[in-house]
Amino acid sequence: MSERRRLREHLQSRARTLSELAAVVELPLRVVEEHLRHLQKSLKREGSRLAVQPARCRRCGFTFTHGRLTRPGRCPRCHGEWIEPPRISIVT
Repeated sequence: MSERRRLREHLQSRARTLSELAAVVELPLRVVEEHLRHLQKSLKREGSRLAVQPARCRRCGFTFTHGRLTRPGRCPRCHGEWIEPPRISIVT
């Protein structure tokens, strides 16, 4: 089974972080991120999409608005580094 197909199956079951996906499919984070970019295009053609629940600062509650797949390094409001990573899922 292809890596992208495995990623897709895991994303359909529940929302996951990039690091959770990398651990499940046993690939480096950057490779998983690249596969997700391609999967995003494939899903768009099928009428589905990748939903990204944005990262959030656990210290002050700031929610990041951009749809990054990776965890930001630091909060712009409190400058804390205790950031909850974004969660990714497939929405049909």
